[in-house]
Amino acid sequence: MRWTLRITSALHLAGVLGQALLAGLFVTGDVDMLSLHEGNAGVTHSLLYVQLVVAFFFWRRRRTAWPLWATGALIVAETLQVWAGQERVLGLHFPLGMSIFGASAVMTLLLWRVR
Repeated sequence: MRWTLRITSALHLAGVLGQALLAGLFVTGDVDMLSLHEGNAGVTHSLLYVQLVVAFFFWRRRRTAWPLWATGALIVAETLQVWAGQERVLGLHFPLGMSIFGASAVMTLLLWRVR
């Protein structure tokens, strides 16, 4: 379970990094990147639900709850992020995206440090 959780977390982090890259390309004038940004958002958000299931089984087996709670918090943040993006509330969308990236990076780092 630990390796599965590490891998799902790393894949999610890669998706979040992809979101930042696609958003950067879009705001610099490549308008075709918006549809890729939207599609990647769906994939990345779906990966987080897979991570939630894995974190649940990790908790059941290891009695370590923080990955479950952290993944749940990321789901709430990303749901708000998707809404802010769809509604073009960019004053929330940009800083929340940076926060999600930071939280995902810290979570992935901590999961790879857990023994």
